[in-house]
Amino acid sequence: MKAKYFSIAAGLLLMALSSCNDFLDKTPDTRVYLVNVEQLRQLMVDGYMGTNIAQTCELSSDNIVDNNAPPTLKTGMRYNLKAYSLSDEQLFAWDDVDKANDNDTPSGVWQGCYGAIAVCNAVLQKVAEFEEAGADANGVLSQDDKAKLSAVKGEALVSRAFHHWMLAQVFCMPYGTDEQNRNDYKGLPYVTEPETLVNPQYDRGNLADFYEKIESDLLEGLPLINNLYYEIPKYHFNKQAANAFAARFYLFERKYNLAVHFANEAFQGADPATLLNDIWRQDDFYYISDIGRYATSIERPGNWMLVSNYSTWWRCFVSSGRFACNGVAKRATIQGPGPSWEDCKYENSRTGEKFAMNPSYNGYCGSAGGSDYGVYYAGNCFEQFEYSDKLAGIGYCHEIRAEFTAEETLLVRAEAYIMMGQLAEGFADLHTWDENHRNNLNKTSSYKELTDALVINFYTKAMNKYNQYKPEDPQNYNFGIAKPIHIDEVCATPKSVEITYENGKAKTTETVMEAWKVTPEKLPYLQCVQHFRRMELIHTGMRWLDIKRFGLNFYHTYRSGDDTYTEELKTLDERYAIQIPYQTIVAGFDPNDRKKVAPPVEDPVEDTSAYIVPSQD
Repeated sequence: MKAKYFSIAAGLLLMALSSCNDFLDKTPDTRVYLVNVEQLRQLMVDGYMGTNIAQTCELSSDNIVDNNAPPTLKTGMRYNLKAYSLSDEQLFAWDDVDKANDNDTPSGVWQGCYGAIAVCNAVLQKVAEFEEAGADANGVLSQDDKAKLSAVKGEALVSRAFHHWMLAQVFCMPYGTDEQNRNDYKGLPYVTEPETLVNPQYDRGNLADFYEKIESDLLEGLPLINNLYYEIPKYHFNKQAANAFAARFYLFERKYNLAVHFANEAFQGADPATLLNDIWRQDDFYYISDIGRYATSIERPGNWMLVSNYSTWWRCFVSSGRFACNGVAKRATIQGPGPSWEDCKYENSRTGEKFAMNPSYNGYCGSAGGSDYGVYYAGNCFEQFEYSDKLAGIGYCHEIRAEFTAEETLLVRAEAYIMMGQLAEGFADLHTWDENHRNNLNKTSSYKELTDALVINFYTKAMNKYNQYKPEDPQNYNFGIAKPIHIDEVCATPKSVEITYENGKAKTTETVMEAWKVTPEKLPYLQCVQHFRRMELIHTGMRWLDIKRFGLNFYHTYRSGDDTYTEELKTLDERYAIQIPYQTIVAGFDPNDRKKVAPPVEDPVEDTSAYIVPSQD
């Protein structure tokens, strides 16, 4: 593959510093040489992707509908809206994307991740040189320099692991431990050195090897992380964020004892309830953007790592309105029923439609495009505009992404407990999450305290009565809150893993745990945790990652030209792996194997929703 598709920051020389004088005295390139430990520390600010997975992954998920062809509800309206980007139509239809390559497309994700990896590799190469020499350009390394160098190494290793992991979530099939996953599923290039060739060639390898390399970097880097050397720790892999990543990594690998261990390390002995979002108890927001600023503030104790990126994701479904969280998608998430708030009724004063909704989201959501186009929770997606010229009104769109939070890590731990059969511990974490949404609400509210009985009754009913989406009768599937879970088909052999260190190197011992598979007793709790995760991580793209690892089936109904199409995505569908960016394929890179069939179906009926008020019933 040609270097330009990987080399965002190749080699050691990453930014231009120039003047207009003495042109002939300059070196013939615009690179900056890294010569001391402090430069390495400062450079790691760029060791994080400046692009966003949200648009690519959210449009692929069941959190979005096409308002031009909405899945049928009793009330409905079809629109004739344009997509914000032509790539949006391709992503929603699970097509290969070749109509755009901006930051929010698969091309942006690819280049953002490999760009961050290039920075990490540049830093790690210099770390090795300084460690071997025992000195940098400033002379022999002091004890403080050595400690700082070790911390920089840890951050670079964990960040390199994370960005390779993120690439796998988007462009590969889900992790599994059966022979098919080991031998057949394609991995990606695991890049560990700065590029020095014009046209480097990369072998994709297989998915199992790719994950082993991620784990190796993660376990080597994690003990070296040191918060003392960050100016703003929450924009880096600090101790809590690094442990939260490890917990998420092992949850996705179904090594549940390690997921619990690293989640506990992230909480550092604190009561998770003291770290969760208190936005539900704030009532002094004037602008919708104030909600987003508060939710992603470094002052919030549960925001463990924030990532700033250039993104127009908010505009995609707010300004355009074609692809939005509307209809069945909003009824399965932020404006739909749940086990403890099923009796919290609201009403569309315009249409008379009544529905259940978690009261904590009331007042914290905005309208997408227009009052009928859908809703969004402002805490997870808002734009901060950076003016480059205020007079001209131009600049850059930024979003702050809360990549690792106490809320998500709590749900990681809950799922791990549930899958290990420790239902009481798993339920306790679910109760903590739910109680945080219930605190300080109107005491006359119908929001009940979460109990085991409510979890079992709500999700058993949903699974038994509404477990199959039928395009001709979508009223009969409870908006898809409880879809059949096929995680044992995706990753058939969960493992107990123990980690020991010898001479600073991590060693793992694995034991297959048949008892950690899904059972009827676990299933309602597992449905609850995936539902809570879906709500907690709405608009972030993380739902797509959960769809893949849970092996969920669902449909997309969309309009193309004058025709309406409905397609089903099945467990381990090849389209789980989003296609490699087309520029990279043209350059000779091995693409993903993907198949697509799109039979036309009858046009659905219309959909409207707006003007939500508490029901008087």
